[in-house]
Amino acid sequence: MSSELCGSHIILLGAPGAGKGTQAAYLRDEWGLTHISTGDILRAEVREDTALGQQAKGYMDRGELVPDELIIRMMEGRLKLLGEAAGYILDGFPRTVAQAEALDEMLQRLGHTLDAVVDLVVPDEELIRRLTGRRICPNCSAVYHVDTMPSTVAGICDACGATLIQRKDDQPEAINNRLEVYKAQTAPLIAYYQARGKLITIDGTIGVPDVAAEIRQAICKVGE
Repeated sequence: MSSELCGSHIILLGAPGAGKGTQAAYLRDEWGLTHISTGDILRAEVREDTALGQQAKGYMDRGELVPDELIIRMMEGRLKLLGEAAGYILDGFPRTVAQAEALDEMLQRLGHTLDAVVDLVVPDEELIRRLTGRRICPNCSAVYHVDTMPSTVAGICDACGATLIQRKDDQPEAINNRLEVYKAQTAPLIAYYQARGKLITIDGTIGVPDVAAEIRQAICKVGE
């Protein structure tokens, strides 16, 4: 770790495309935390055609939230596997107030204290630009963008040579639905965590390194 640990249990909030995964990677590398992404876990379950994957696939393809009971069960299992001393970043969980309440109960059972909740704020038009241009390698999960981070050879992964794809939930109809779902079901979490004194609001448009620096500084200030 390259700097003093300021928080060991952190939640990243933000609409689809706000940069949660990118910023989670910065915190993971900076503070040695485990990055737990519900989206990555669910997509792996779909690829492996597990029972959870089969249940979740239809919701995900339509840009809808996977039902709370499935997500809560999955996440409790993951947190228990990490052990009591583990530090982690939650990316994509909780997504509803019901999930947040369930997480509070999990943390209490595990003896963990939530340090900070970071809300990345990005305008809708920028979110749509980011998501529609995103391309994913189905083999190694590398992420590209057709405008801001293209692969060397168009449509081909630099890392492994596989053909890049656009996820179904990154197509225009699904994106619009995802943003509406976020506003209706996930945005109320902002008030939930603000009332608990845990919320940090960050401008997600100022550039990746600057966003990362703002997050680190804000989390360390909360911990003082």
